Amino acid sequence: MDDAISLYTMASLYIVAGLFHFVKPRMYEGIIPPYLPSPRALVLISGFFEVAFGVGLLFEETRELSAWGIILMLLTFLPAHIYMLQSEKFRKIPRWALWLRIPLQFLLMYWAYQFIE
Repeated sequence: MDDAISLYTMASLYIVAGLFHFVKPRMYEGIIPPYLPSPRALVLISGFFEVAFGVGLLFEETRELSAWGIILMLLTFLPAHIYMLQSEKFRKIPRWALWLRIPLQFLLMYWAYQFIE
């Protein structure tokens, strides 16, 4: 994939995903593990950072910092993916899809790493 296309695709993905945290916060609150405090605040904070890192990718001066931010953010999302695998609350979602989300996080991290010089 062309570097510019890859960059704009990734930036768009995080900007749109982050905005959805504000549009549909309840959807995201449902995947926050119960042992974490203040699900609404966590959803809004993570949405803010997704948008900020997505926008940051678009500028050469902030691209590397944003790529590192995305990698760290995706690492912090892993407990939610593991919780979804363990909880009966998500039994309507096919198990293969829940399992697929974990390696997908690492592929997304690798993709972000491509923008670190």
